[in-house]
Amino acid sequence: MEETRNMDGAAAMNVYEPHEWKHKTVVAGVEWKNPVGTASGTFQLAACRWFYDVSQMGAICTKGVSPVPWEGNPGPRTAEAPAGMVNAVGLQNPGVDHYLVDELPKLKELGATVITNVAGHSDEDYAQVVAKLADSDADMLEINVSCPNVTHGGMSVGTDPIALSRLIGHLRKLTSKPMIVKLTPNVTDITTVARAAVEAGADALSLINTLVGMRIDIRTGEPIIANRTGGVSGPAVFPVALACVWRVRQALPKIPIIGIGGIDSGEKALEFLYAGANAVEVGAAALYDPTAPLRVARELDDLLDARPALAAKLAVGDTWR
Repeated sequence: MEETRNMDGAAAMNVYEPHEWKHKTVVAGVEWKNPVGTASGTFQLAACRWFYDVSQMGAICTKGVSPVPWEGNPGPRTAEAPAGMVNAVGLQNPGVDHYLVDELPKLKELGATVITNVAGHSDEDYAQVVAKLADSDADMLEINVSCPNVTHGGMSVGTDPIALSRLIGHLRKLTSKPMIVKLTPNVTDITTVARAAVEAGADALSLINTLVGMRIDIRTGEPIIANRTGGVSGPAVFPVALACVWRVRQALPKIPIIGIGGIDSGEKALEFLYAGANAVEVGAAALYDPTAPLRVARELDDLLDARPALAAKLAVGDTWR
């Protein structure tokens, strides 16, 4: 372990020594020092900086930001599930203005490549946030049209190709930053919404967000989560996410793809790259192991040593498929 100093001057113990990355990737023109990022909603700088140097990640995708502070859903918000969890946090966040003066500057000062996740209840909500981020230091924007835990916007946009096309077309006019659209698996054909996002101006796609699920308290006969249903994440969704990436890659051979879902090892990350992803994000694993994203990145870096053909493709923004 190496002792470092956090931004407030306090001593912190990084679990991992500094690492010289051997294998980079490129997503929509943005170079990542390795193909692994954090997934939105599972990273908090104030907590993670105590365990590892966040600038070591390929990218840091921050929690969804909205035009004004959101309180999120009432509790209980989470429940355990076989090989995963169900959550309905509801995109609680302090709003884009706070993000611009607090978390984003801190991340950039530390040297992180930052993806800002954008949330909204309506097209205008999304537009307000994107407009405020247009001249910010964020490296990329991720438009979250796939959250199953908000009453308006979110997944309702991501399941309707026409509504999605209208939204992304509008946002495209507001920013020149690389714009990622995060897709939901809760549709009949994910390639239909993927194509709508790309044709409207998306520079990249990230998939998947959580599946809809629930748990019942057998003592009361009622749902455990106050929201009734929530998003299922964790190892259970891995094969579903992998299949979605494969299908979208077959339908859209050129669009950059970030694979998300159940990744807790370098081997699983590698499967996503072989399915056609340019990069991956680690989410639920970080909720029980804060260092999981960096651990996965280091495991993958070593695995790519023995796969020079794949590594060479990633380094120039190409993919295996």
